[in-house]
Amino acid sequence: MPVMSSQTSPGEVLKAVEHLPAGALLVIHGFSWDDYENLLEELGDSFHARVSYDSGNLEILSPSGLHGNYEWFINLFVYEFCRALNLKLHGFGHTTWRKKSAAKGVEADACFYVRTPVTGRKDFSLEMGPPPDICVEVDITRNSLKKLSIYAALGVPEVWIYDETTFRFYALSEGKYSVIEESNFLPGLTGLLLAEAMEDGKEGDPMDVLKGFRDRVQKLDSRRSRHK
Repeated sequence: MPVMSSQTSPGEVLKAVEHLPAGALLVIHGFSWDDYENLLEELGDSFHARVSYDSGNLEILSPSGLHGNYEWFINLFVYEFCRALNLKLHGFGHTTWRKKSAAKGVEADACFYVRTPVTGRKDFSLEMGPPPDICVEVDITRNSLKKLSIYAALGVPEVWIYDETTFRFYALSEGKYSVIEESNFLPGLTGLLLAEAMEDGKEGDPMDVLKGFRDRVQKLDSRRSRHK
């Protein structure tokens, strides 16, 4: 894991990112907020790096192809779940969420607004409006648990972490996250259900996997409806 000094400029970081191997993590300590914002502008949409910032500590991950495949499936599963249950959903992919007053910023692997209204909203700055209801982290080469302090400072109410085997859901309460079995925003969706679907996606045809997941969700909804 490369570590750079506090004297590193955004230009030097940009060059390092250009040569960062897939799956590698770059860490920089003592990086200023202004340099962080300048770096985000320089990176733009041309790089696939995931950048997080925590009070002067900068981390940049170059995601692998497998990482991207997991993200793709997660987005599809959440979409299918909401479509099957007729729930509203707005996905914002790899949007960078940051708040200068907290000196923290993060780019999730996926993020969703479910209950919080976003229609007509043009400014998604967290200084001006609420964060996503759900943010998702995929862990292959790093442990995202330390990112929970960033998400807490940004006020993200629910964070999911997938480590290639297990899906864990975390809910924010009084500034701290605790594990929950079922999503507070997507009732009926559990970490176990998503983990099983992800396992299917590792071997099966994507369209068959999605159909199987949709069938399970519909059966789940039928059972819940009978018990109301």
